[in-house]
Amino acid sequence: MKLPSTLFLALFSSLFFIAISTYILPGSTLYASNLSQAWTSPNNNFSLRFITDGSAYFASIIYNGIPVWKAGGGDNSGGAADPSSSLQFLPDGNLRLVNGTSGTLVWHSNTAGRGVSTASLHDSGNFVLQNSTVPVWSTFDNPTDTILPSQNFTTREVLRSGLYSFSLSSGNLTLRWNSSILYWNLDSSSSVNTNLTSPSLRLESIGALWLFFDVSLPNGVILANSSDYAEGSDVLRFLRLDSDGNLRIYSSARGSETSTVRWAAVSDQCQVYGYCGNMGICSYNDLRPICRCPSTEFFDPVDSKDSRKGCRRKVEIKDCQRNLTMLQLDHAKFLTYPPELPPQLFYEGISASRLNCLYSSSCIASTALSDGTGSIYMKNSNFDFASGYQSPALPSTSFVKVCRRIKPNTLVGAWRLHPWIVAAIVIGTILSSLVLEGGLWLWFCGGRLEFRGYSGQYDHLKYASGAPLQFSYKELKGATKGFMDKLGAGGSGAFYRGVLANRSVVAVKELEAIKQGETQFRMELATISSTHHLNLIRLIGFCSERSHRLLVYEFMKNGSLDDFLFTRGQSRKSLNWEFRFRIALGTARGITYLHEECRDCIVHCNIKPENILLDENYNAEVSEFGLAKLINPNEHRYGTLTSVRGTREYFAPEWLAHLPITSKSDVYSYGVVLLEIVSGRRSFEVSAETNQKKFSVWAYEEFEKGNVKGIVDKRLADHEVDMEQVIRAIQVSFWCIQEQPSRRPTMGNVVQMLEGITKIERPSAPKVEAEGFDGETSVNVTANVSALSSFAASTQAPFPSSSFEDQEISYYVSGRNVEREISSLLHCENK
Repeated sequence: MKLPSTLFLALFSSLFFIAISTYILPGSTLYASNLSQAWTSPNNNFSLRFITDGSAYFASIIYNGIPVWKAGGGDNSGGAADPSSSLQFLPDGNLRLVNGTSGTLVWHSNTAGRGVSTASLHDSGNFVLQNSTVPVWSTFDNPTDTILPSQNFTTREVLRSGLYSFSLSSGNLTLRWNSSILYWNLDSSSSVNTNLTSPSLRLESIGALWLFFDVSLPNGVILANSSDYAEGSDVLRFLRLDSDGNLRIYSSARGSETSTVRWAAVSDQCQVYGYCGNMGICSYNDLRPICRCPSTEFFDPVDSKDSRKGCRRKVEIKDCQRNLTMLQLDHAKFLTYPPELPPQLFYEGISASRLNCLYSSSCIASTALSDGTGSIYMKNSNFDFASGYQSPALPSTSFVKVCRRIKPNTLVGAWRLHPWIVAAIVIGTILSSLVLEGGLWLWFCGGRLEFRGYSGQYDHLKYASGAPLQFSYKELKGATKGFMDKLGAGGSGAFYRGVLANRSVVAVKELEAIKQGETQFRMELATISSTHHLNLIRLIGFCSERSHRLLVYEFMKNGSLDDFLFTRGQSRKSLNWEFRFRIALGTARGITYLHEECRDCIVHCNIKPENILLDENYNAEVSEFGLAKLINPNEHRYGTLTSVRGTREYFAPEWLAHLPITSKSDVYSYGVVLLEIVSGRRSFEVSAETNQKKFSVWAYEEFEKGNVKGIVDKRLADHEVDMEQVIRAIQVSFWCIQEQPSRRPTMGNVVQMLEGITKIERPSAPKVEAEGFDGETSVNVTANVSALSSFAASTQAPFPSSSFEDQEISYYVSGRNVEREISSLLHCENK
């Protein structure tokens, strides 16, 4: 019997459609109590079934045991249901997830009355509700936390996972916390160069993440590639927003039931906002991020079994009357992203960060960035959420407002109850101290050592512990043989070789023109002595006796760098390139520590080869740091410029033009020294060889011509030289001596460029027309009065409300000016 052609075509179409999808008819139901029950795709790669996560049940589309879509997964509840729940495909065309015990609706597709007649799970992983062959609703158009290959993700859709969301807007890929805090943004507008009216994101099966300009157009750009791009013939790759707030591309080989991360949007997981919850601090244990509380004394975890849920104060701020204090977290920051307030700028860094937050009723935490900018981030109690990050590499210090816990005076209680115990303890302690000191005295005096020698030994033990020692003027005069063995002289005083009673060789600096009081002098010494770095000279002790002010440093066997760079005709004073580059890098690291890593940013103000000392292994140690605060500002800042031979040429243009001095001024000085390390010549010298031009100007012209060897010290001609390092050093030096401070890199960037970590762009000519370097320039400076908050700290009085108001100061820069007088109180004058 021959079938009519129309009937044959209808039968063929039905059979073809069944081949690519399996029909699910209205009235079908999946039950959570039967986890083996499923609706599957024709190729059996995908299935819609119930899965469990702890005590919760989810109706999910599964691949290799991996959920790629959840019914209600984008809602606040996340689609969690109870063990008696069911997923019902109702006769009216609605698909809904219902809790069995209470009958409450968990989620539904909202497709009732829209003519839905069948449902099917396609081989692509897309579950579709359709009217005949016309799709009415699909999981691809209603994603939860995952995008599959061939799925178009448009501006209408949003991926959600807990408090995190991912969306596409005008070509921008964004990750947000709580639908507000934007902590990651990939702006593709620069690579697209067109106005995106209806962009679409798509992950190709080979692992490329494409952004298409229009859903209907084939052209687009690749935004990311999976690390296993196009590898494997039976691998599913998918893009998922994980519960930790990171967006990742995964790959999973069929049958493996495992997935591997192939790309992540946020490379540093601790930079994801809210990863460790409110007041949680994220750090790393090897390569794994871990969460903890700022302090076990003041905080408890919200959930002891889940550290990611954050921390809470043991005593809330509102319940604390007059016992508020600031808990300090070194090398830590509280993440601040839009739309939170931008950072405030102060000129006292850490102190302002602590005190301004302490005396502000709305502040709960703050962060001071020790990067030379003076930026402070304040966390407001109106938002009442702080996400912390702590790492030894972070150049920042944070503070958290807490309620000081006052402990009872146990000694008083013990005295009232048992006075004989207290008396016995006191008497015993005194007797023990007398016996110990007497024994030490007899030991050293009986060992043919004078008492003075014993004192030196004892002080040396204190020195080993890191505390600066106090010497008498008589001791240091004797150690230096009456200041006879002079090592050198600088604008702030002369250096003398000395030998302490314990036979330690030291360098004693006799400071000149010191007019500070005893208290201020000791305060500045405390800052210098607390600054420790491999490439900074160590301060052993000091003398402050009547008008005498002396500093005692460790002795550097090989003297200063200038002896090796500028001494001619003595082979023993020559350095090969390996030593030179190590010295350049070590010096940069030491200055970086002063600017960005130590507790209070310190501008050196006098970087030159004479202040770079070399130990027995030719390792560089920077000296003279912190002395700009010890010298009278008027005499040091102005007198030194004319009275110290050669120093003037290492000063940045803004110093000579009487403009504010910042950390970028040190960068300029370092650039001059770096060029001298390469060339072995003073950068400011002129000669017939340089056509009577300053060597730095001539060197840039030769570099532009490609004559790198002409710049290098001729004494290195017979030595092996790493030309890649040489070129890097020359380029860095030209960037450092840019006349405009804003064009100079930070010292942290200098280190990265020298190490080859950061790519170096071709430098422009250092000598440019610079704004503000003329003789009489009007300058507007925004100064925050709270930068002088150290005065309030010294009086133990809270700031008046006016202390937090910004005041603008206008003045003419000529000779002495207002800012220099104010800045003399500060360790670091920031931009």
